[in-house]
Amino acid sequence: MSELITAELVDLDLSAATKDAAARSLAERMVAAHRVTDLDGFLADVAAREAQMPTGLDGGIGIPHCRSEHVSAPTLAFGRSASGIDFGAADGPADLIFLIAAPAGADDDHLTILSGLARRLIDPEFTAALRAGDDPGTVAALIRGEEPTPEPEATTPIQAAEEAAPAGDDAPFRIVAVTSCPTGIAHTYMAAESLTAAGLAEGVEVTVETQGSAGFSKLDPAVIARADAVIWAHDVEVREKARFRGKPLVDVGVKAGINRPAELIAEARRKAERGEIAAVPQGGDGPESGADGGSGADGAHFGVRLRTYLMSGVSYMVPFVAAGGLLIALSFAIGGYEIVDAKSVADHFVWGQMDSWAALLNQIGSAAFGFLVPVLAGYIAYGMADRPALVPGFVGGAIALTVDAGFLGGLVAGLLAGAVVMAIQRVPVHATLRGIMPVLVIPLIASAVVGFLMFIVVGKPIAALQGALTDWLNGLSGSNAVILGVVLGLMMCFDMGGPLNKVAYAFAVGGLADPTDGSLKVMAAVMAAGMVPPLAMALATTVRKKLFTKTERENGRAAWVLGASFITEGAIPFAAADPLRVVPSVMAGGAVTGALSMAFGCTLRAPHGGIFVVPLIGEPFLYLLAIAAGTLVATALVVLLKGARRTAAAPASEAGAEVTGSRAGVSA
Repeated sequence: MSELITAELVDLDLSAATKDAAARSLAERMVAAHRVTDLDGFLADVAAREAQMPTGLDGGIGIPHCRSEHVSAPTLAFGRSASGIDFGAADGPADLIFLIAAPAGADDDHLTILSGLARRLIDPEFTAALRAGDDPGTVAALIRGEEPTPEPEATTPIQAAEEAAPAGDDAPFRIVAVTSCPTGIAHTYMAAESLTAAGLAEGVEVTVETQGSAGFSKLDPAVIARADAVIWAHDVEVREKARFRGKPLVDVGVKAGINRPAELIAEARRKAERGEIAAVPQGGDGPESGADGGSGADGAHFGVRLRTYLMSGVSYMVPFVAAGGLLIALSFAIGGYEIVDAKSVADHFVWGQMDSWAALLNQIGSAAFGFLVPVLAGYIAYGMADRPALVPGFVGGAIALTVDAGFLGGLVAGLLAGAVVMAIQRVPVHATLRGIMPVLVIPLIASAVVGFLMFIVVGKPIAALQGALTDWLNGLSGSNAVILGVVLGLMMCFDMGGPLNKVAYAFAVGGLADPTDGSLKVMAAVMAAGMVPPLAMALATTVRKKLFTKTERENGRAAWVLGASFITEGAIPFAAADPLRVVPSVMAGGAVTGALSMAFGCTLRAPHGGIFVVPLIGEPFLYLLAIAAGTLVATALVVLLKGARRTAAAPASEAGAEVTGSRAGVSA
């Protein structure tokens, strides 16, 4: 573990007041150690992981962590805070903060070592030694496992539980458990350790399968067969769930496994005593579930799960949008809009003619675009019911195109396919049929049912609704167009890459599958508004440098490029540090831009590209004017709000309170 943490990555006097500032301070040490290549990109990944579920743990521990393409080597940074930092733990602030950075393709050995650290955090002697250490090198060695943890005066809780465990031939109550978290680095293994320790204390035999980033070793089927109950402490779908059929089941989020393992064990015993048998569906490796943990009765609220299903479909659709849309846009730039009427390049292609190359790009892009609705439907269904739902989802999406139900038809087809598969999975079947259910029976029956519903029952009404929506978009003018532009602008800038942003973007690109004048106006407004947040923060850090920290000013320089490229996430570091001032400001700017774009009648045939696709924009000069106006509005507001905050803080400073410019920049 010597390469994961060094003395330079240890801060025993972490002065940050917020979790975002703490992550930034520790991440800056990783950048200095050449372990992180892009500070803002990495912090955006950390913030995204934190948004899924707070990483604070009982006992004063915070473990922000993520996998990121901006991490060059698995790295661990440690900070100790005297005042404590709120990481969302139920028992209060954390004073021990571990920032764990894993590359997108981290090797299993490093992840196994990191999981070992997570397990050690359950040991109170280990955390006490971290709090007592006064030398960064010694603390780093302790974390690496090179310095032994001081011997306790008495036995540890686990040792005491082992000694108190019942002896003799009486068989203990047996539980098998599965733990998993979105990144599979820390919470997965800490929950496993907590459940094991609680089982020993209660005289219960607990065997845990950790489904982490380093892979997982399946529980022995004989162990599962002997088990009296099952506990799932998970925030992603449990793999191969059918193994646990016929057992009492406690289904919770992973943090419950860490913070209240004894309660979960007691609940499992009560369910076993009552003879409650869970209806565990057939299924293979599932997609990620909602951040609230679990997908069963104890899981997230329906609204949260529905959003997760829809976002699953959109996330898989976006690469098709980017590839297909940009190829089509490039074909227009080379051959003009009339290139859509060119003959098939399979029959007519001249190597030396630019029109042939333009036609080739257009037809490749159109082929990619042809997958948008089926992919959307297929992966909405996958998000609901795992791999068996892929086939009926794709079939339903393809039928939506056949009956001209379009983007709305794809949404409905995906939800129908997922619901049908989930219903079939709940039907008890003989053991001899279980092996063929996911690969033959479920896809066959579900495809037939979804096909019938899409062709005969719901397809035509949805097509009529889609047509009405298209006509409405085409007829937009005056105040109606402006109002839609305002709404889209607000959605694009509210969460900057989050669910609302994705909904607005998906609405826009859905119209590009069958472009009309109205849908092209919507696409233009959405992209213009999405460029405003990073451009506004870049301008604000340029005109009023004193309102921002040195790091924020450096982020501002990168935000120029990100904003120009339509990467709204470039403003996330600013919003995370000061949400009450940044978010309303950029929302106002985005609303102005969206309204002006619609009022000017700007159109856009490309789904991405920022200023690099200006030649493909209808009314390009007015389009750039709309972006500039929104950027100026957002900049003026954020400067005004931050300036007012600084002015209000000045009297407190004169009275003796220590209020630095850096603190004002990150305080909410």
